Amino acid sequence: MLSKIALSVMLLTAASTVRAATCGSLSSLSLPNTTITMAQTVAAGAFAPPVAARGRGGNPFADLPAFCRVAATLKPTSDSDIKVEAWLPANNWNGKLQAVGNGGWAGVISYPAMANALRRGYATVSTDTGHSSPGGSFALGHPEQLIDYAYRSEHEMTVTAKAVVRALFGNAPAKSYFNGCSTGGRQALVEATKYPDDFDGIIAGAAANPKTHLDAWRLWAARLALTADAIPAEKYPMIHQVVLAQCDALDGVKDGLIENPTRCHFDPAPIVCKGADGADCLTSKQATVATALMGPAKTPAGKEIFPGYAPGAELGWGFLLGGKEPYANPLEDYKYVVYKNPDWDWRTFDLERDLAASEKAAPGLLTAVSQDLSAFTKHGGKLLMYHGWTDQQIPPLASVNFYKDVTPKAAQDSVRLFMVPGMNHCAGGEGPNSFDMVSPLEQWVEQRQAPARIVASHSTAGKVDRTRPLCAYPQVARYKGVGDINDAENFVCAK
Repeated sequence: MLSKIALSVMLLTAASTVRAATCGSLSSLSLPNTTITMAQTVAAGAFAPPVAARGRGGNPFADLPAFCRVAATLKPTSDSDIKVEAWLPANNWNGKLQAVGNGGWAGVISYPAMANALRRGYATVSTDTGHSSPGGSFALGHPEQLIDYAYRSEHEMTVTAKAVVRALFGNAPAKSYFNGCSTGGRQALVEATKYPDDFDGIIAGAAANPKTHLDAWRLWAARLALTADAIPAEKYPMIHQVVLAQCDALDGVKDGLIENPTRCHFDPAPIVCKGADGADCLTSKQATVATALMGPAKTPAGKEIFPGYAPGAELGWGFLLGGKEPYANPLEDYKYVVYKNPDWDWRTFDLERDLAASEKAAPGLLTAVSQDLSAFTKHGGKLLMYHGWTDQQIPPLASVNFYKDVTPKAAQDSVRLFMVPGMNHCAGGEGPNSFDMVSPLEQWVEQRQAPARIVASHSTAGKVDRTRPLCAYPQVARYKGVGDINDAENFVCAK
């Protein structure tokens, strides 16, 4: 293991080394299965992303420093078409690489995440995972592209990025990190287990893992909720208020947040209609559906397939269940990967039968990521996980279950999980949902200081109105009993 002094020398040397090449000369860089399609210097504030990445209210990339932009196409197989971009700081490189993950079915370069890494002085890289489709249709008839999406593109991207960094700066990155949420969280776990030498530190947020079981749960929930017994979206806030009334104070402070939803057991009785259906109550069937959504999906034999929504997430149920059709992401999985039939009818979904078909359709691709972290942690790798308790897309206990079953048990010393009360999918929500995971990971990898407490904040109209510590699982934030409940300093981490 490197000492703090040795590592500091390495980083300083990497950051100050005279460049071994010019940005433009990288266009002629020769790498296996790689075609460099762009190598140009982008002046400070001059990056012009594709329209889809620009967002609203001006150019979110206007504050970027100057950088060398390198684009490449990778073809590890004849049917592969992996697009990659690497950005390398023109000045003040911190000597490190940060690869960033994707969301959903990917299909785009993650420019906003790259921008965040570049602002911190990182060389950074992203991939479209091998296709430009907005959904999963690319997989139909292209098994190699499905492999690229599942895991190969991130590894090939990383190998390429390290080679580009070495070519420009004359040094390989002193440290390499991966940062992803959702699909990016799954990519992070895959990298830690399938390619354990790619990264020194990995951030895995709200991992969509295993996708087979996640998508089965999503369609199970749709079959349950998008029927004649559907709960109108207008009733979600009512359910939410009852959940808070029953569970908010369980953590010792009534603050509109459920610190540990596993202690909450929802009872719909207070809002079950005494007579006809109405806007301020649930029918008995709707109450049954609401209760089921807060529990795991199970087969008729009682086998648990995937955890359900955590109590407190009711305001976000509409994301998956607020329309007339299920969320497109799992539909496309079953149409294009499992049954290879664009006309497959989700109304025929059977949890046990169709999950089994999903597991057989692409074994080792979208199935459960290995929990064996022995190779990753053996070389000093650190895994930092997080998940919002009110995640409206991926039930948060999925991350808890992965963490609990990490093997070997000694590897858990190199893994930390932070659950975030009141945070939705990767961001947003009623609770403190803004926090920095990169700095704690850097300190852990580079200075051997494992994170135990990370302060998160919530803002309204751009002004911070609440802070709260996030605690390393299984600890939770507990109020000291005195002081402002919106100030993190008045909470301690404890079991």
